[in-house]
Amino acid sequence: MKKLGFLSFGHWTHSSQSRTQSADDALLQSIDLAVEAERLGMDGAYFRVHHFAQQLASPFPLLAAVGAKTRKIEIGTAVIDMRYENPHYMAEDAGAADLISGGRLQLGISRGSPEQVIDGWRYFGYSLIDGEDDAALGRRHAEEFLELLRGKGFARPNRVRCSPIRRGFCVWSLTPKDYVIGSGGDLPPTRQLRGPRS
Repeated sequence: MKKLGFLSFGHWTHSSQSRTQSADDALLQSIDLAVEAERLGMDGAYFRVHHFAQQLASPFPLLAAVGAKTRKIEIGTAVIDMRYENPHYMAEDAGAADLISGGRLQLGISRGSPEQVIDGWRYFGYSLIDGEDDAALGRRHAEEFLELLRGKGFARPNRVRCSPIRRGFCVWSLTPKDYVIGSGGDLPPTRQLRGPRS
């Protein structure tokens, strides 16, 4: 065996027998679990994503918090159901969590599996294209997400780079992570400097 990690669903219940009685318990204990796993020398801390259930559901705030509290352990998901995801927003959130963790983020994604409610993705604002089933919806979102990570532009840029007031504070960056996180499109993002340029 080369590596050892853990996967947590983050179950919580109001039962008096449970030490995880609420969503905040599940989230805060997940952070503590990852910190302790790293201290013990484990290699990975992974979290499952389940909507409409008393389990972990919003991976990126959790992953960012774990990334800020740890230094070496790989962090990620197993898995994110892509039927529920906005690929553009996910690229920004994943990019931010990856930056906070120093590049340790590893995402597992899925086209979906049986869920707690019927067509739950509809409640997140998604619908099927003609002839598409929900698995195809998940694949479509996954393909779009992967294209964004490869740096595919998608938005028409505004050629006005900086207002006169902010011009001295703007600098342009083309690093892949900044590109995905900052602009999400054709136009390179701005990065704040410490003071005005001369």
